[in-house]
Amino acid sequence: MSISPPAHGQEHLLTSSSDIRRRRLSFRSWHRGTRESDLILGRFADAHLAQFDDGQLDRYEALLECADADLFDWIIGRAVPPPEHDHDVTRLLLSFSNPV
Repeated sequence: MSISPPAHGQEHLLTSSSDIRRRRLSFRSWHRGTRESDLILGRFADAHLAQFDDGQLDRYEALLECADADLFDWIIGRAVPPPEHDHDVTRLLLSFSNPV
């Protein structure tokens, strides 16, 4: 039994859907409301969203739901992320924002 390749346009639709999601997340990253958050999250999104898989995109999208003040506290080390946000994407954001 052979499996047919996706119909022309169907593969493009899947790619297009992922691209749209990445562009939407990038826009949200650059338009947070405070310039500091825009710069941190926007640059992070520009550097990493293209390589994120669907799970990482989900986790990043959940981070964007957090308040800027909470994210900033985590980034500068004033507070630690709660367990639900202690994952690979948050750690990548923290290391990106605080290169050693």
